[in-house]
Amino acid sequence: MNKFDIYITFIFLIKIGFITMVLIHLYLKLKHRENTELDKKILYWKDRLEFFFIVLMSFLLIYLFNPRYDKSILIYCEKKILLYIF
Repeated sequence: MNKFDIYITFIFLIKIGFITMVLIHLYLKLKHRENTELDKKILYWKDRLEFFFIVLMSFLLIYLFNPRYDKSILIYCEKKILLYIF
């Protein structure tokens, strides 16, 4: 794996972590435990993961569509999914 594939995998892991935090928050909300200390920590990390995902995707977009970069890059399956999620 090259560095770019590792970067794409890292972005996917961040998004999976975010989705996990959302699901845990929804579960706690259904159980009426939305003001507990655990829920506050989940919301904190959910916000941080969302921000980190946006920053990483912004860097990916800059890398993919940089006009000064001569090498053309194909947008294949994983990149298409990430761009759609973003």
